[in-house]
Amino acid sequence: MTVSNNGGGSALALASATVDGVNVIRVTGLLDATTRDQFADYLAAEAAEHGTDMVLDLGGVTFMDSRALGLIVHQWQVSTQAGGRFALIGVEYAKTKVMWITGLAQRLPLYDTLDDALAAFGRS
Repeated sequence: MTVSNNGGGSALALASATVDGVNVIRVTGLLDATTRDQFADYLAAEAAEHGTDMVLDLGGVTFMDSRALGLIVHQWQVSTQAGGRFALIGVEYAKTKVMWITGLAQRLPLYDTLDDALAAFGRS
């Protein structure tokens, strides 16, 4: 398992680990206009380094706005168009209402647990 962390004391913490060959990114804190660039840069760097299979663990998100959701949708499209798989886990309605307001909660690949997402990927 490889782990990296962006460090710092910002409103957003990002950490990644490789599990069964899939890049799992743990997101903690705010996903809004103030953290958009940090989130976008991290997703791009992780995809470039670890490939197209990606799981975003949003269990630590305290708030998400439409800009952050747009980045997630973009990464989902980039991953799937490149032949990879993409999933979201740990999504809580109260903290990510924008997914339901926009109707994307019914389209994005949401799973309760990492094991569920990996099973959908055909991994253990």
